[in-house]
Amino acid sequence: MDNSVKEVKEANVYKQCLKLAVPMMIQNAVMNIVMLVDNLMVGSLGTESITAVSIASQLLFVFNLAVFGAVSGPGIYATQYYGQQNKEGFWNVFRLKFWLCLIVLIIGGLIFSFGHTFLINLFLHGSETGLNCELTFDLSKSYLLIMLWGLIPFTLTQVYASSLRETGESMLPMNAGILSVVVDIVFNYLLIFGKLGLPALGVEGAGLATVIARLAEVLLLLVCVHFGRKRNIYIADALRTFRVKLDNLSVVLWKSLPMFLNELMWGAGFTATNQCYSLKGLEVVAGLNIASTLFSQMIVVVMALGVSIGIVIGQYLGASEFEKAKKNSIKLTLFSGYISCIAMVILLCLRNIFPSLYETSEEIRRLGTRFIMVLAFFIPIHGIINGLYFTLRCGGKTLITFLFDSMYTMVLCLPVAFLLCKFSSFDIITIFIMVQSLDFIKLCIGYALVRKGTWISNIVTE
Repeated sequence: MDNSVKEVKEANVYKQCLKLAVPMMIQNAVMNIVMLVDNLMVGSLGTESITAVSIASQLLFVFNLAVFGAVSGPGIYATQYYGQQNKEGFWNVFRLKFWLCLIVLIIGGLIFSFGHTFLINLFLHGSETGLNCELTFDLSKSYLLIMLWGLIPFTLTQVYASSLRETGESMLPMNAGILSVVVDIVFNYLLIFGKLGLPALGVEGAGLATVIARLAEVLLLLVCVHFGRKRNIYIADALRTFRVKLDNLSVVLWKSLPMFLNELMWGAGFTATNQCYSLKGLEVVAGLNIASTLFSQMIVVVMALGVSIGIVIGQYLGASEFEKAKKNSIKLTLFSGYISCIAMVILLCLRNIFPSLYETSEEIRRLGTRFIMVLAFFIPIHGIINGLYFTLRCGGKTLITFLFDSMYTMVLCLPVAFLLCKFSSFDIITIFIMVQSLDFIKLCIGYALVRKGTWISNIVTE
């Protein structure tokens, strides 16, 4: 038996999870620090600049989740093929990821290239403090069009990084992410403010720096994987051909489709919900952006633990160790909730300090502080829900996860947010709390589904 697979089976389950999660946490935390630095640098240019970047980033967030969905569906099979030590099956799934992501890249590029005016204008509503909507639109458009060049390296990075993690290799994606961070911070400083003889490009400089950083990240991944074949044999030889030869290709695609639609629709629902909040004014967009920037530093813990839970439990399923899978799924999900409490405390400690770093109005800072407090109290709930979601997903029950995740957002959260913002007299913080509270229903549903155990299956054998 492959030593790495044996280790997955025999090691303490919490150590297994953390071994995968900690490098992801570090990578994502460092990447989010870049977003933080970007935000603060762009924020020094004025409220219109930070609002413009926030709008473009929310649109790109939907694309990012579409790519994540394109690699996640086949990734369920990749994890179980690795647990089964089936290299040929793993290689074919890797190629399938490549083709699916290429389709997403082409469609996303076309939508942003020709539909950016309509999409940006969805977020531009009146301002009570004199924010310039026309300037905000122009800045957001410029930033978004530059960021389109970074979609190619970003997409390729996700194909390789997700596959590496499915084999238990988290260090290489982490190192590539750290390189990306360093490059991004340096070029942000040089290009936003025009240092070392370079032009001061402002918001456009922030976009260009991110594109350069993503190129550096994917180049490091490609070099390390393809020049370190012995260490990365599950991936290095996958692209000897681009032909996908899975006997059960139609089954894999059918299982993967709900995962792709889930990520795409959840991202669209999340962005649309934020668009509903913008009905209360541009100040809300700016305040929520401040809170979301800090929140993203903490949510990396939740996301990394969720992905790790899916990989660990998926490898148990691939090895047909169903009792271990069921027992450890609950343990790891609760573990995720406990760890998320640490993130809650950190957010509460920074709720007043962080908004004060922005060069903006006192009203926007106040909104940012109150949004942070709400998000802090709900992050342990997110930690548990995320563990439940990845547990359900790793057994191949993709239709259930589709209904549990994105359809829940589209059918319940989005309509509630719209109705409250459009027709109620509640203030934005009260509305935000109401919408966040809907997650308690989702938690109860997810816990019941996981305890029932219908998600348990070895899909590569079936």
